[in-house]
Amino acid sequence: MFNIGDFARHGRVSVRMLRHYDALGLLRPAHVDPYSGYRFYSADQLARLNRVIALKDLGFTLEQVGAILDGEIGAEELRGMLRLRQADLEAALEAARARLAQVGARLRAIESEGHMSTQDVVVKKIPAVRIAELSASAAGFDPEDITPVIGPLYEELCGRLEAAGVTGFGPGIAYYEDAGKGDGSIVVHAGMTVPEGTAAEGVRVHVLPGIEEAATVVHRGSMDDVLATSQALAAWIGTNGCVSAGYARELYLECPEDPAGWVTEIQEPISRV
Repeated sequence: MFNIGDFARHGRVSVRMLRHYDALGLLRPAHVDPYSGYRFYSADQLARLNRVIALKDLGFTLEQVGAILDGEIGAEELRGMLRLRQADLEAALEAARARLAQVGARLRAIESEGHMSTQDVVVKKIPAVRIAELSASAAGFDPEDITPVIGPLYEELCGRLEAAGVTGFGPGIAYYEDAGKGDGSIVVHAGMTVPEGTAAEGVRVHVLPGIEEAATVVHRGSMDDVLATSQALAAWIGTNGCVSAGYARELYLECPEDPAGWVTEIQEPISRV
C-alpha cells in the first residue's frame, strides 16, 4: 500500500488531483484510516489512474471518464467518441501546422526587409486570355485562407477538363475579388488557359479581360511564402508614383510536384497618381 503522497509520485499526478478524483468517485483509495483519515492506495490502482489521465487528455469530461471506466458507455459508443475526438485532434494539429507555416512566412518577410530587390519589377500590359475556371469563397486574402481553397479547386478543375477530353490547357491563372459581404471574405477564381471551343461540365469558360498596366514580379517557391515578394512589389508601387488598382493575379509558370520549385508571376494592376 502507498500513502497518497507516494502514490501521487508514482502516478505523476498531484495529491490535490487524487483528492479531487476521490471526491468525484473516479478513483477512491483502497483504504482510508478511520482514525487519521489518511488515504492509502494499492499498486494495481495505477492502471485505473492511467486510464483516467489518458481519457481526460483525449478531451473527455471527468463525468464521461467515469461512465467509460464504470462500463456505462458501450464499446460501440466509445469507439464513436474516440473517432470523433481523433478527428478533432487531427483538425487542431492541421490548424496548428498552418499557423506555424504562416509564422514562418511572416518571419522570413521580416528578415528580408531591406534586402528584397525591387529592380526585378516589370510594368507591362497583360493581354486578355481565354480560361476555364472554378471558384469558391475564402475567409480572406491571407495564404492561410487561400491555400485550403485554391488547391482543391485546381484539382477538381483539371479533373473535369481531362474528363471532357480537353488537351493543351494551362498555365494556371488565379484571380480574386471581394465577396461583397463586408467581412473581408473574397472569391477565389482558379483558372486554366484553354483553347477556343473548350467546354466541360460545371466549368465556366470565358475570356478574362486583360490589364492595361500591371506591375509584375516573379516569385520563386511555394505560394505560402509569397508575402516577402508581394511586399517588395508593394514597396515598388508605393515609391514609383503608382497606386494599386485591385487584387494581384497569379500566373503559374512552373508548378512541379515540390512547391519549392514553383515559379509564379504576380501581376498587380496599377494606376498612375
